[in-house]
Amino acid sequence: AGAAPAGRTAPAPEKAVDAAAPASGAARTPQTLDALFDSSHDDDAHARAARHHRDRRKGRIAGWVIFGVVLALLGGIVGGGFAVWNTYESQIRSFMGWEEPKDYDAGLAEGQAQVTIVSGDTGSSISQTLYDAGVTKTPDAFYDYLISAGKNPTFQPGVYNLQQKMASAAALEALLDPANKADNSVLITEGMGMKGAVSAISAGTGLAEDEITAAMADYTQYGVPAEAPSIEGYLFPATYTFDPGVSAHDVIQRMVDETFSRLDALGVAPADRFHILTLAGLVQKESGPSEEDMRKIARVFLNRVAADMPMQSDATVAYGAGITGTVWTTDEERADASNPYNTYVHLGLPPGPISNPGEAAIKAAISPADGTWLYFVAVNLETGETIFSDTYEEHEVAVKQMQDWCAVPANASYCE
Repeated sequence: AGAAPAGRTAPAPEKAVDAAAPASGAARTPQTLDALFDSSHDDDAHARAARHHRDRRKGRIAGWVIFGVVLALLGGIVGGGFAVWNTYESQIRSFMGWEEPKDYDAGLAEGQAQVTIVSGDTGSSISQTLYDAGVTKTPDAFYDYLISAGKNPTFQPGVYNLQQKMASAAALEALLDPANKADNSVLITEGMGMKGAVSAISAGTGLAEDEITAAMADYTQYGVPAEAPSIEGYLFPATYTFDPGVSAHDVIQRMVDETFSRLDALGVAPADRFHILTLAGLVQKESGPSEEDMRKIARVFLNRVAADMPMQSDATVAYGAGITGTVWTTDEERADASNPYNTYVHLGLPPGPISNPGEAAIKAAISPADGTWLYFVAVNLETGETIFSDTYEEHEVAVKQMQDWCAVPANASYCE
């Protein structure tokens, strides 16, 4: 079936601006400024430059003069050059031919964000985590800063309280400040596996990983049904805060209780919990945050089960083989019948949940979308655009579209 991260909605086109509108009055200022940075003016400027054969040095000087005049004039209209820059930074950069910065400027930080660092995280993975939490501007900003500044810090696992829109230098300083580490707080994220949960619990509480793993081994004591192969799927994704000295048993019991509480609130009978969590755990791993896609993916898998077709999920194969960090599997792995989670070989749902699903994935398992789809594939791994198909022929066309996307050098990192 293939992984299916969530799609993004394209931004709406900007409204046309009347460049001839008078500049009088504060209410009309934005229209005047937008017109100033309209690309047609750039075209005229280039044409004049060509006719008069201006050299580069004169062009740069003229650009700075124009820029200074623009800020001086508009500063009085908007209330200061700083306000103009904040409102029209993108247009000004385009007008001056400047690159868009990959990092936030210092002093823009606002709001709150929680970031979890687990054992084994690297500068690269932390860089992505910071971006996902809204802390940094781009996925590579923090990592690029570490490289350019020659920084090689040691990061301590745990949950950290940061802000959004932080410069990478400020984010690093905050991560290295023990005062920003939340005491006895544990964040279980949607789709996190049992091994990741053990690491997160250990980092947040100080409990030894071996102690947590041992406490999870006898999972039926927490109310998990004996038909489940493990406690996987029953540790509800959320942020938990525990008292100092909390036991591994009490940490696990609270997470399982939260799962049961959410299922009860959604009307899932105790007898149906295992089935719902098994499907939801698969949906969580095969999709992004788009609830619409989640409901469609749930329907695809149920349609395949009803038609006695193998589910063919790479996510289940990888889980059974103990593989993490990839959405791709090999021909050999997909042919391995000894893997009970190999849904290319074994019909029906996997033996149990392959992740700890969040509420959206659980809802998708409870109420799948209506449809006759039997296939899905993400054709853009950056935006998550996903195509659902009824026939194999239609699916092959979509797969070719995904392969073409992966063939573009700029997209290679998403397809490794």
